Amino acid sequence: MRIVFAGTPAFAVPCLRGLAREHQLVGVLSQPDRPRGRGRHPTPSPVKTLALELAVPLAQPVQLRDAQAIAVIEAWRPDVIVVVAYGLLLPPAVLALPAYGCVNVHASLLPRWRGAAPIQRAILAGDSVTGVSIMQMEAGLDTGPVLLQRRLALPRGTTAGELEASLADLGATALLEALRQIAAGTARPQPQSSEGVTYAAKITKAETLIDWANPAAQIERQVLAFNPRPGAAMSLGGESVRVLAARALEGTERGDPGLVLEVRHDALVIACGSGRLALQALQRPGRNPVSARELAAACGILPGQRLGVGVPR
Repeated sequence: MRIVFAGTPAFAVPCLRGLAREHQLVGVLSQPDRPRGRGRHPTPSPVKTLALELAVPLAQPVQLRDAQAIAVIEAWRPDVIVVVAYGLLLPPAVLALPAYGCVNVHASLLPRWRGAAPIQRAILAGDSVTGVSIMQMEAGLDTGPVLLQRRLALPRGTTAGELEASLADLGATALLEALRQIAAGTARPQPQSSEGVTYAAKITKAETLIDWANPAAQIERQVLAFNPRPGAAMSLGGESVRVLAARALEGTERGDPGLVLEVRHDALVIACGSGRLALQALQRPGRNPVSARELAAACGILPGQRLGVGVPR
């Protein structure tokens, strides 16, 4: 089939590679280059980089509602438009262009976690199972009928980065299967249930700040959900320190929230609103990641010291 692909981040790359192997890619849409890194130089998205490597026609409209952007897509004459973490909404005029409609790869088991941050929200909520949904797109936010779903176990300790990589590969396999069904006329899209709907709102900076009054298990999930980006943060000596790895501990030892209970060879043990949290890896601004013990030695952290909440960066 003639495929137009719309995507931007690394999560979308496995799907684009899979489509290039099995279908005729007639065009790729990706977001405009954005300033990144310390130099803030305009940098192409991972999808744009791969599209150039594949020598596929590329467009980077700022938005899709103007006639010129729509004319570009129409000229590609797509049978299907595949959307994977593109970052722009497809207006009705674009949704109506392909003969077989628009298909979206979404990183959750819809209708759970519709919206922008399903991977982080699943980890924050402590879900034990997640997955991908291949959905026919309509005007609503992730409300279209589902062509197929694939489940994935979500063990404790999984970071958002690890889960994203697993779901990206799973989504690529599921997408190709769904497209085969569409081409064969065997696809059976199912309306989403009205029960179990949850929304994965975009992550805010305030959510990354650690509050030691929260339960240790909740803070552990916060650290996992924001690794590698944007990073959970705590306050130490007036600076915001990223917490890269932490684990809630068994036991009943208590202390005021934020109190340093122990400096171990492998962790700093901090009292929380309920339970204790072992901080294992941290990163000060402009420095390399270090173990908690290395940070304790560098900053003079001792049992009985009180840590603060993260500060905005």
